[in-house]
Amino acid sequence: MAERNAYRLARTMAVVYWLLVVYASLHPLAGWRASGAPLLEFLDSPWPRYFTRFDLAVNVLAYVPLGFLMVPALQTRLKRGWAVLLAFAFGAALSISMEVLQNFLPSRVPSNVDWGCNMAGALLGALAGARWGGIFADHGWLSRWRRRRIVRGRRGDYGLILMGAWLLTQLTPEGVFLGTGDLRSFLELPTPLDYSARKFLALEMSIAASGVLAAGLIAWQNLRETSAWLLGLLIALVIGARSLSAALEIGVENALHWLTPGNLYGLAIGASGLILATKLPDWSQRIVAAFALLGATALVNLVPEYPYAGQPLAAWHAGQFLNFNGLTRVVSLGWPFAALAFLMTPPAGRNAAATVRAPRGG
Repeated sequence: MAERNAYRLARTMAVVYWLLVVYASLHPLAGWRASGAPLLEFLDSPWPRYFTRFDLAVNVLAYVPLGFLMVPALQTRLKRGWAVLLAFAFGAALSISMEVLQNFLPSRVPSNVDWGCNMAGALLGALAGARWGGIFADHGWLSRWRRRRIVRGRRGDYGLILMGAWLLTQLTPEGVFLGTGDLRSFLELPTPLDYSARKFLALEMSIAASGVLAAGLIAWQNLRETSAWLLGLLIALVIGARSLSAALEIGVENALHWLTPGNLYGLAIGASGLILATKLPDWSQRIVAAFALLGATALVNLVPEYPYAGQPLAAWHAGQFLNFNGLTRVVSLGWPFAALAFLMTPPAGRNAAATVRAPRGG
């Protein structure tokens, strides 16, 4: 039982990633119909005339985490070699299942090249998991770091996944910086406000400030041994994720085009508020984080459309990016609601964490 618990984080992350891959592969989950073509006809298709190396790399890399996570998750019941084979077989079966189901979606095209790239990614991930998956074990550095820094139990795992998902939401070029929970776009509702530069600046700044404050406090709540450096690293990572998204969208030379005055001021205000909020009692931190979360979500659904944002996104929605865009959109849509659930369930071991924090208040 102890060994199974040692790899619990790997199992949880593998299941979450599997669900995200399924959604991304079948996005937008609309217009299901039978095309009449043989379901496996795509396996005999010739090499596509138009493709890019980056498209191929995306399809390979998409399945690497799945293979990597499955090996340590399976090693509690199987030997390492069998875990690698089963992880690869599962990745291959999952990929071809998604390609077959894409026959019923008018916006998707099944591809044998995608299947081959996905299998390669699953194999590479499984081999890497066999070599380095031990970081999830009791003797691994990740588990040691988790025990020292993160609150115990499933809530600690949930908090780590929540922070990883927050970073993932910024890997899409759509929407404002740190804006999550955009139900208006999901439901295809009209924009409630007209665009003006001053109004957009104020909303952009408010969303960025609220987003940093909410996510930072959630991360702080998940820490058993607190560290301001870890909060700084989290903010640096989300800036890096957004810059990477911009670099993929419009080129490396414009990687920081998103860092508008509104976002810059919002980051500064949110970080300053976060520093002050960490001095509050735990229950007060949860209340502040919840209000910031709700406020940011409400503002995201009010912010007017930026008139110059639509054109560069055409390439992002095309081709292999459709999978990735679907993945980031569903995570971004559900993140604030999952985060609110996290805030509403304080950990049972919070007293132990408070004991560790006691010197900070003195």
